[in-house]
Amino acid sequence: MPYERAIDEPAPVTTPPCKHLRSKSMYVEGTQRPSENSPCWCNQTQHVLGPDQQFAGARTCTSGRDCYLPSMEV
Repeated sequence: MPYERAIDEPAPVTTPPCKHLRSKSMYVEGTQRPSENSPCWCNQTQHVLGPDQQFAGARTCTSGRDCYLPSMEV
């Protein structure tokens, strides 16, 4: 029996991105929502870590964080 590697795909992000989340694709491609694979930073700290010392990203900047502010996206 050959070896098969199964990778579970994470669920897509459905919540609006944090108002402070930024990525290069926002400036180059003009997309409002950063992709899940693009490098991101927090606009409050200007760093990959947010004010709560957690990594900034499309998957991690969700409503469960104290620093999260929903964007105006509907």
